[in-house]
Amino acid sequence: MRIVSSDGLILRPTSLFDRFAKQAEYAAGHAKAFALAVCAIVVWAATGPFFGYSDTWQLVINTATTIVTFLMVFLIQNSQNRGSAAIQLKLDELIRSREGAHNALLNLEELTLDDIQELKAHYEKLASCARNKVKQGTADTDTPDVQLG
Repeated sequence: MRIVSSDGLILRPTSLFDRFAKQAEYAAGHAKAFALAVCAIVVWAATGPFFGYSDTWQLVINTATTIVTFLMVFLIQNSQNRGSAAIQLKLDELIRSREGAHNALLNLEELTLDDIQELKAHYEKLASCARNKVKQGTADTDTPDVQLG
């Protein structure tokens, strides 16, 4: 199923995993989740004397925390992927919509590391020139041409 926005962008409904991940991300970051984790540890610690602080008693908390940590890695990565992609798109839109901006800078995250390093070196030169102008008392607010690739 495709949903098309008024400006022609295609919006797709989120998958079951995406919806679950967003809800889990919200729930895990909530103060109640932290309180629940603290309570679980307190209950586990309080039951120590009843189980003689046995290896099995220790294995319960170790196993539980390992499982939760393992699953949270995937939820955190999903959250970071979504956030990073959204930020990149927002930055691309700012570049695209700014008159005089270099559209060649759109979607930089898809370039090779060597290409990115080359662009970075060029911008470092621009920054150095601008700092020198400031030291000489000249404004650094111009927009010099950038020769890309």
